[in-house]
Amino acid sequence: MTPVMVHLRIDDTEVAVIAGTSVAAAIAHVGGTTRTSCTGMRRAPLCGMGVCFECRATVNGVAQERTCLLPVADAMEVRTHG
Repeated sequence: MTPVMVHLRIDDTEVAVIAGTSVAAAIAHVGGTTRTSCTGMRRAPLCGMGVCFECRATVNGVAQERTCLLPVADAMEVRTHG
């Protein structure tokens, strides 16, 4: 069975991942991290269930989305480190 692929854009990079993938996993797939802390450290998801808030990014213009809880969708626009 061929998996259904979803196409989205992460920080100006076109990405194709399997439907049902979280946005956080798609970000990791391209080698990215989700945000930069106030001290300048690059951050990535820690808990994977929306409790730690380390996975926050801007998705389709909405800031501070918890990407570990959000499934990918076609034509989605994701901005990290914003």
